[in-house]
Amino acid sequence: MLIPATSTEYVHIPITPPVGVDITGTPPKLAFLPVSSRGNPTVGDWQAGVWANGTEARLLVGPDGGAITLTAGDYRVYVSFDPPGSENIVRLSGYLSIT
Repeated sequence: MLIPATSTEYVHIPITPPVGVDITGTPPKLAFLPVSSRGNPTVGDWQAGVWANGTEARLLVGPDGGAITLTAGDYRVYVSFDPPGSENIVRLSGYLSIT
């Protein structure tokens, strides 16, 4: 995905939950790490997202009221969700370029 740095818009992440598990009971979290950073997201990297359509996490990104404003660069996008049970799932969901 490519977004200009001046744009404020939702980043949408499709989620495939475990079979038969309702994941909408807790909000998803999203993290954006520069591609040059090779570590996993830490507690301070996560932003609280919302569910759209039940299986799509989204977060408003950008300078006009976004949860986070990203500078020009390339980012790895992570999503985390905590379904009922013992799992707490973290996935690398894709890449985002800010121009």
